[in-house]
Amino acid sequence: MFVQVGERGSFTLGAAAAGVPQPVASRRIAALEKHLGNLLFDRSGRRAVLTPFGRDLLLSAKRLVELADTLECDAEQARLEPLAFAVPDICPVRQLAALDAAARDLGTVLGFRAAGPAARVELLNAREVRLALVAVPPHGATWAVPLGVATALGTDTRPLHIETLRPRQPQRPFQRIWIQPEDDLPHIRDRLEQLGHRAALLPAQITVAASLTAAVSETLCTGALLLCSATQADELDLYWRALAGTPVARGYHLRAGSGDDARRVGEGLREPIARCLGVPADGQERP
Repeated sequence: MFVQVGERGSFTLGAAAAGVPQPVASRRIAALEKHLGNLLFDRSGRRAVLTPFGRDLLLSAKRLVELADTLECDAEQARLEPLAFAVPDICPVRQLAALDAAARDLGTVLGFRAAGPAARVELLNAREVRLALVAVPPHGATWAVPLGVATALGTDTRPLHIETLRPRQPQRPFQRIWIQPEDDLPHIRDRLEQLGHRAALLPAQITVAASLTAAVSETLCTGALLLCSATQADELDLYWRALAGTPVARGYHLRAGSGDDARRVGEGLREPIARCLGVPADGQERP
């Protein structure tokens, strides 16, 4: 206020430039004069004329105002700096875009780093990202995604009993279940291998693929089965069936370098994150 009035030589014009009523401007400058212990303006005439004390302080006051403006600008830039977020590389682009749009409505910009399960943890530990969706066992996870199997051709929507994949004759070709890298985790891989062992499947019938692309290629070329979520099967244009019996599921938890980041994103964006991960809308498996 002191700078605005001092540059214009008028309390009325200075107040208008600052967007406040003239009495408010007068009170603020009077409070500053009391704080500094001396008058800044000579009020004896019609104009607000700087006193020698006021002229000596005006340059310093301008520098303070410029620094305050710089601080505001830097704060705005910091708010717009993307929050680095490690997410599964299976998340659809459309859903990630919707998640970012929802975050912007809350005043946050997200910068995604798509990576596999182990890499997401490494990125967070190395502080290369501030947030990560970490794969955890589904029991107690924030988000759980039921898994089934998908095929290129099929009309049977009933849950698949894994024992029906048991080879009937040793020399006949057998049908594989391919595990994609996102699911190459003990709580998923070991669980599926246990089910296969109980159903007397051959060890080679449950195989970890080098990549999702390779797994889908096998599904298209050989009629193999892809372990995936129903949402992912839709995205890949495959036919999905649930697994009968004890379910197999992905689990995810949001971890962050600071509690504030986790709270801001985890509480405000829970539903958009669920859609990115493929959590069914009703929380249940769907045919």
